[in-house]
Amino acid sequence: MATPSQLDTPLIGLEEQPSAPLSALAGAQHLLASLAGIIAPTLIITSALSLGAYTASLLSMALVMSGIATWIQSQRVGPFGSGLLSIQGTSFSFVAALITAGLIARAQGATDEQVLAILFGTCLAGSLIEMVLGTILPWLKRVITPVVTGVVVMLIGLSLIEVGMTDIGGGFGAEDFGAPVNLALAGCVLITVLSCQVSRYPWLRIASIFLGMAVGCTIAAIAGLYDAPQLADAALIALPMPATLSSGFDFSLPAFLPVAFIFMITAIETVGDLTGSARASGLPVNDDVHQKRLRGGVLADGLNSALAALAGTFPNTTFSQNTGVIQLTGIASRHVGRYVAGFLLLLGLSPFIATLLTQMPRPVLGATTTLMFALIAVSGIRILMAQTIGRREMMIIALSLGLGLGVGMVPEVLSALPHAYSDALRSPITMGGLTAIIAELLLPQIDDSETLPATSYSGEVPDTIKADQEHA
Repeated sequence: MATPSQLDTPLIGLEEQPSAPLSALAGAQHLLASLAGIIAPTLIITSALSLGAYTASLLSMALVMSGIATWIQSQRVGPFGSGLLSIQGTSFSFVAALITAGLIARAQGATDEQVLAILFGTCLAGSLIEMVLGTILPWLKRVITPVVTGVVVMLIGLSLIEVGMTDIGGGFGAEDFGAPVNLALAGCVLITVLSCQVSRYPWLRIASIFLGMAVGCTIAAIAGLYDAPQLADAALIALPMPATLSSGFDFSLPAFLPVAFIFMITAIETVGDLTGSARASGLPVNDDVHQKRLRGGVLADGLNSALAALAGTFPNTTFSQNTGVIQLTGIASRHVGRYVAGFLLLLGLSPFIATLLTQMPRPVLGATTTLMFALIAVSGIRILMAQTIGRREMMIIALSLGLGLGVGMVPEVLSALPHAYSDALRSPITMGGLTAIIAELLLPQIDDSETLPATSYSGEVPDTIKADQEHA
């Protein structure tokens, strides 16, 4: 197990307080690394569920709640929070499950407000599960094994690629779907991202997704693809109105099952993120203090997701790319989290910024999200590659991927089941994840000397499983 002596000691430690200019600079770098990951899930969900009238409000609240959540996670409020320089934002992990839940509601004739009520009510109930799981982390690790986690992360990425590619074409129901201008705009974004990724400058790699979106939006603005009247009417500063004021809360069991399962996975992902942040901060990760940080961090994840649902936005979780920012800057001070929280709050209080982001052309968003979704799947593969894969593990992976992807491609196969079951199991995440857990618990261990070559697994959750921010 790594100790501080084995790690690079940061220039500014966890409890040290850098000057205001230095803190602001470090905070801006964390913001740059995480902003695209915060805004993209909301844009994807509202586009897929035709909730355009609520996009600006949801986006403003997402930024505001990310600021509040970052404050709680980094500063620690009572038992909630890790006390590390850890940034929170809207989680990509929930996108597929929430889209599935919304589509189920749409199929039953739900209005925009009813769809939102189900999403918020489901997320509020699921957040309570994560807070409970924060107290039983050792048991959870035995049930949600790396094989299960790897399969679920792969399914999250693979099930979302269709959404990204649809946006590249122009978006759901676009009259100019597949037009050359849409494909060219998406191509410019991808070229920018890839150029940054192969650069020798670390900050270009960290900000590659953000810069790709910025270049795409600039080109779109020059081409006149932004809605100028809406931008002109948007106020610079105003208090956002929570969508829950008009939608309220509702609950649907078919919608809840995949979301609850993702909350379980998110709890494990948070453990990996916080362990990575602790190592980057030069702190030990094998003592009681670290275990307290982990419990507080998972509790904060659940609390912040509950607050997000009450405020009218989607679940929050820790971002892994900010660990890389700590390593690059050498600043591990948790006081920087206050500046990041402040920046996010200011962005969330600006309707102009929210409107600017909601007017982002679909091909720009689709190019970046398709790449990120594919990276989510790659992250799942990396988790599995870190294990010793024998015949038992191969069967678990094959069975889970086969059934998970299968019901996603041919949902009609479940049409004979009662709606409560068929609607829930049509989610590739639910079907594949449950299959993996059941197989992990029931299949006996096999004495298999013929295993595929793999690096040994240390027993800790890899930092790479926070796939919704893997682009950094």
